[in-house]
Amino acid sequence: MTRKTGLGKGLEALIPTGQKQEEPAAPLGAGIRQIPVDQILPNPHQPRNRFDPVELEELAESIRAYGILQPLLVTQGTQPNQYLLIAGERRLLAARLAALGTVPTIIREATEQERVELALVENLQRADLSPLETAEAYRQLVEDFKLSHEQVAERVGKSRTAVTNTLRLLKLPGAVQQAIADGRISEGHGRALLGLNSPQAQLAALQAIIKNELTVRQTEELVRKMSGEKIPKPPKPALPADLAELEQRLRLSLGTKVTLVNRKKGGMIVIHYFSEEELSALADQLLRSEHDS
Repeated sequence: MTRKTGLGKGLEALIPTGQKQEEPAAPLGAGIRQIPVDQILPNPHQPRNRFDPVELEELAESIRAYGILQPLLVTQGTQPNQYLLIAGERRLLAARLAALGTVPTIIREATEQERVELALVENLQRADLSPLETAEAYRQLVEDFKLSHEQVAERVGKSRTAVTNTLRLLKLPGAVQQAIADGRISEGHGRALLGLNSPQAQLAALQAIIKNELTVRQTEELVRKMSGEKIPKPPKPALPADLAELEQRLRLSLGTKVTLVNRKKGGMIVIHYFSEEELSALADQLLRSEHDS
């Protein structure tokens, strides 16, 4: 016998028992209604397009034991006894796996744009969407419903910059997008590749990333090299005060640029010259003791 826990008494705690699947939606209290599973159509604007079959089966097993603890959100369809899903597709799919005849739902009026926004926000709050699924949902709001990036950001609780950067992922070649979707590279890798001007260069860099297992930072350096941008060298550590003073004394004594390179063990003295005459003068000065002897 399946044991019920303190989370509730299972599906029976949320919906009346004994209701047949073909019965119409019945009120459950607190705005929750029981609706037959086969009367709920999927949300055509569902931003999430991948559902892990193992995770779905685990959720179905949980639903068999404890029921659906969070109602689905639906809106009235165009036909009687027809409902369009707004949020909760993962729960609906798992409920079907669990062979439930009905599911608890909340019915609300929603425009097509609101259905997109609600489904997007729910998935974002659960961190269920991949970067490309999020980008595609943003694209729908921008192109289909004419929202600005700022308006999208306000609706989903993100910064405008975050929305814009995510949307830019859709400009990447299909192979790069697929690599992100498959988890072979991260969203950070994808943003770095946007620094290359041609799809051919982006694809070449993708192969290098995967082959050499480059980090995002290494990918950014690779992109700079491929773009012809010189990578600035890190600044040299400052000399200790006594060596800096000695370096200056050598410069004054020899009358040219002298560089002390300090290492953990020992170091180097680099004396610069800028003409053959200057080299000859330096040689005479350095070898003076030899001539004197």
